Amino acid sequence: MIPPVASRFVAGETPAEALDHARELNDRNVRAILNLLGEHYDDRGPADEDAEAYLRLVDDIGDTAVDACISVKPSQIGLDAGTEVFRENVERIADYAADAGVFVWIDMEDHTTTDATLDAYEELARRHEGGVGVCVQSNLRRTDDDLERLAEVPGKVRLVKGAYDPPAEIAYEEKSVVDDAYRRHLEYMFEHFDGGIAVGSHDPEMIDRAKALHEEYGTDFEIQMLMGVREDAQYDLAEEYEVWQYVPYGDKWLSYFYRRVMERKENLTFALRAVLGR
Repeated sequence: MIPPVASRFVAGETPAEALDHARELNDRNVRAILNLLGEHYDDRGPADEDAEAYLRLVDDIGDTAVDACISVKPSQIGLDAGTEVFRENVERIADYAADAGVFVWIDMEDHTTTDATLDAYEELARRHEGGVGVCVQSNLRRTDDDLERLAEVPGKVRLVKGAYDPPAEIAYEEKSVVDDAYRRHLEYMFEHFDGGIAVGSHDPEMIDRAKALHEEYGTDFEIQMLMGVREDAQYDLAEEYEVWQYVPYGDKWLSYFYRRVMERKENLTFALRAVLGR
């Protein structure tokens, strides 16, 4: 059972709890990106099990008619066990979801997974006429080139600043430089993409920049934020823009909760107050 201190950031341990949270979001005009927690499986067994769990989740979304999609991590569905395992599982999930009309996001992990992830995304997005999305990270020096490659792919691209810590020779390290790269990447996407832009940021400045670029270029976009982070802003934005909340669930919640608490001072303050009862 997930303790109350963690329930701000994790919807529950079961698909039913995640779907209940999705319904509550839908009532406030926010859509849900459902993610079963789990990553870095070295063996095929657990990777296949989580792939099967995603197929059942696709069925659940269809049965309950919530406005939701799914998001998978490559290392969760087999990349650490071998590229061929990942490709088999991600294709199986994407094909099954396409038949059910459920959108599939492929998350981006550390820099060693970028090529395998983008290759799988491009093939599946073309196969399913845009029913698949991928994440790219502005802190990587390669992202300018990657966006040029992805501009003509009929899917969606989520732009984030980057939560991993890649080597300096392949990544920007200073926050101001990453912010500049994010602005540059946003502008490129709004100018060259035919929609399919997902602004994955809690930074009000970047969201305002996306709004301005939308007004300038007329390119469609959506805003994506994490469960438990700036939720009041999510509800306010949803009154005018398309907003999706990334909703994790599952029994592997502890490491995810720890990351969320440690990445922002406000989250740490919230957790401490909850634990201390103040």
